[in-house]
Amino acid sequence: MALGSFLVAIVVGLTGMGGGALMTPMLVTFFGVSPLAAVSSDLVAAAVMKPVGSAVHYRQGTINMRLVGWLCAGSVPAAFCGVLVARALGHGDGVENLISKAMGVALLIAAGGLAVRGVLARRDRNRPGAGDGEAPEIKVRPVPTVLIGLVGGLVVGITSVGSGSLIIVALLALYPTLKANQLVGTDLLQAVPLVFAAALGHLLFGDFQMQVTAALLVGSIPGVYIGSKISSRAPGGLIRRVLALVLVASALKMFGVGAVPIAWTVVVLGAGTAAVWLTGRRRADRSASGRSARGNVPASADELVP
Repeated sequence: MALGSFLVAIVVGLTGMGGGALMTPMLVTFFGVSPLAAVSSDLVAAAVMKPVGSAVHYRQGTINMRLVGWLCAGSVPAAFCGVLVARALGHGDGVENLISKAMGVALLIAAGGLAVRGVLARRDRNRPGAGDGEAPEIKVRPVPTVLIGLVGGLVVGITSVGSGSLIIVALLALYPTLKANQLVGTDLLQAVPLVFAAALGHLLFGDFQMQVTAALLVGSIPGVYIGSKISSRAPGGLIRRVLALVLVASALKMFGVGAVPIAWTVVVLGAGTAAVWLTGRRRADRSASGRSARGNVPASADELVP
């Protein structure tokens, strides 16, 4: 379990996503932990991991503090209430099945969030003046921002999935002019009190298991540190694509799909992703050739491919 959490934490350090979306399904699928206990233990472990990434973004100045404040106004109480909702559902196979289905939906949203992040990265690279380091001015919309926090917090409290995927996708829809690193940094910082609130609720009312959380922390703390250190050298686009496939497979497993259909789904999606990447690569090469005549060549053709 510690080894598995170590590998997941490396992915979190590399991509900023995949914590609850990978850790909780891993506990349920490979170690036989009940869904409610997996959610509880993962959230308590995440309360230790989340501040690491947010501290890095805070030092880099890629956080919108006003957005963080309005998001937390909705997400923190909703995360605690999500634990109460899960608790009110009671115990038994029916409840565990319901939580598994909710996790499956959240995992599919997380996979969509990775695709959106790729689009964001390409948009920021192609935006005029993208390299000047200036943050775009945005007008904060308090009511819809609080509502995003409410929905995201509720989902995180019930499933432990969504703090790095559901909320970031909703923020993109509401504030399309925010740069990718600002969306990630803002989401990471607001996730700290969000995860703490959910973790506290699960400590009090959930199915927290100390031995599971201890194993997760033993592996995740060094894993997230190593992942953060090598993130600047890692092929981010490839990691996003592989992680998206893993999330889809995990979601199908939560829905009770058999191993053979899951394998074929992953193969088909992988082939489709490779075809899209090759098409984008050819387009990027043609664009790079055209720009070279004008003396404006990007660092590599990969920069044009999400």
